[in-house]
Amino acid sequence: MELSVLKISVAALRFIALTAVCNHAACTDAAISVAIDTPIEIHQRIATPVVANGSAVLEEVLSDKTTPSVALTLDACGGQYDADLVRLLVANRVPATIFVTKKWIDRNPVGIVDLLAHPELFEIEDHGAAHIPAVIGVGKRVYGILGERDIAHLQLEVVGGADSILALTGRKPRFYRGATAEYDGAALAEIRHLGYQVAGFSVNADVGATLSRRAIATRLLKVKNGDIIIAHMNKPAAFTAEGLADALPMLLARGFRFVKLEQVQLQTLNGPSDSKSLTY
Repeated sequence: MELSVLKISVAALRFIALTAVCNHAACTDAAISVAIDTPIEIHQRIATPVVANGSAVLEEVLSDKTTPSVALTLDACGGQYDADLVRLLVANRVPATIFVTKKWIDRNPVGIVDLLAHPELFEIEDHGAAHIPAVIGVGKRVYGILGERDIAHLQLEVVGGADSILALTGRKPRFYRGATAEYDGAALAEIRHLGYQVAGFSVNADVGATLSRRAIATRLLKVKNGDIIIAHMNKPAAFTAEGLADALPMLLARGFRFVKLEQVQLQTLNGPSDSKSLTY
């Protein structure tokens, strides 16, 4: 799905000016903290050229520039387990990166068993402990959801989710996606300091599992080479599975290859800008 031109806010201009003179991680983090005053989404795509990690077969596939590659990411915030969605991916051998919260893990043991049964398909990454937005400050909210009152509570959210995944899989997560997928500068800097890469997206397929089957399929059918898709697998009563079921056969017939985030490098599209100016 093609992104519109992003409006560059005052925060974005400050970010550009600050990072232009920064050549090391500490300076970049400081610039981010100063530059982002309001929560933003992080928009990313698969980097070009694609770099595969640890798979000779995948590397050979991705080195073919005529093969379009996309990454499907699914959020499991709280709520339930969309078994139909997972069965669809397993049946079509489509890999996905799954962002789970500790809250979702505790509530959905059957879902965890199903995901762990297919490590070749599903990469499990960190969505936090209790699904609290990564914005710092008493009373700060994103979409009406209270954020973290201080850095210490953000650390508990990030590390609590990571520890639950480590206990299940034996591996520490590499990526973090916060609740609502919006962040302020202080949160971005701290997440990086904790050793995690923020996972963004370029295609919002279901807008929090609120769209119709047709709307989801329409968005998915507009994906392009390098897109990172965000959708949800915690609301089985929604239409995410059905929309994906309609679009997936056509995408596969067009030759699209689905990859996990751990297998590629990511390119960030936007500096700090007003995320509300993005048109999907």
